[in-house]
Amino acid sequence: MPTIAPPEAAAGAFAAARSRARRRAPRTLGFMAALCLAIALLLWAFDGGSIGAKLVYSFAIGFACYAVLEAARLAQALLVDGWRRARGQALDAAGFATGWRGVLPALLVMVAAGPLLGGSLADALTGNASGGLLQFGTVQARVTVALTLLGTAAAVFALSTLERLASARAAAEAAQRQAAEHRLRLLQSQLEPHMLFNTLANLRVLIALDPPRAQAMLDRLIAFLRSTLDASRTGTHTLADEFARLDDYLALMAVRMGPRLHCTLSLPPELARQRIPALLLQPLVENAIRHGLEPKVDGGCIEITAAREGPRLRLAVRDSGAGWSGEGAGHAPAGAGFGLQQVRERLATQFGDAARLQLEPAAGGGTLATLSLPLDQT
Repeated sequence: MPTIAPPEAAAGAFAAARSRARRRAPRTLGFMAALCLAIALLLWAFDGGSIGAKLVYSFAIGFACYAVLEAARLAQALLVDGWRRARGQALDAAGFATGWRGVLPALLVMVAAGPLLGGSLADALTGNASGGLLQFGTVQARVTVALTLLGTAAAVFALSTLERLASARAAAEAAQRQAAEHRLRLLQSQLEPHMLFNTLANLRVLIALDPPRAQAMLDRLIAFLRSTLDASRTGTHTLADEFARLDDYLALMAVRMGPRLHCTLSLPPELARQRIPALLLQPLVENAIRHGLEPKVDGGCIEITAAREGPRLRLAVRDSGAGWSGEGAGHAPAGAGFGLQQVRERLATQFGDAARLQLEPAAGGGTLATLSLPLDQT
């Protein structure tokens, strides 16, 4: 699958640098304010004097350094875009302004121009004439400038590192989501032929035994596949859609089983718009019929219910069929493993540890399969 570049990369280095500057501005300005305040307090504790003047010079130099640094980075990005255009190359922001190549030149400009501009601004605000530097003596001037430059550089590198880590984390999460989507597609592509082959095998038997019922079953199969096609490609749909697809499937099975199959579907209206993975209950219903009801001569009943239990959704598929010999809760009858594995993997992919599937003997005989998953709060 081709990799799609982010919009800021397609727009070029300048657009990317401007976007990054806007994103980190609140954190950087907060850090610079704390740094400038700390420097002013340090100088005031060192020699006393006017705390107001020290605050003015510290903040003026600090924010001048920050402004020069960001302006230099934007100018550098603009030059890079111009150089690429001149060479006929596509604009690309990849790798720019996230390492030494993008930061070091701007730092050099900041060291040369930031303190002079900040000192001149502070002189204008205070009415002093220090020639662009501090009035508190050479040592204090050097200490203030050195601390401001070091603090600004540290802030830039720290925030750039945090930004790279956040970008890497976002890329990893996006890759995980994409992998999960591909896995869901693969599981669905496995489920659909599995159900279809079982139905066609049953249809083949029915053709020889009862051609009219086989014709009716084929008509139901066509209608079911048509209605299921969109649902199996959407990833998620509402519980109302899920129950509608199950109703289609059970109608198809009723053609084959006749009066041996009795069905009950219970969906509270308040849960009808709740979204779940598409066709999540299909394998459980198929297992209930194939391994529970079909082995019994007189068939039985299958009940599908949805209920809210606090912040969770409970979905249950209960059949009154043959069940299985006591291997304990969670063990499937022989041959039912594929459908259960498919459901468990989809739950794990979609919800992680927040969802679970439980299989156990039902009261009065048969099997009860219960799904518990978080309610969609959107």
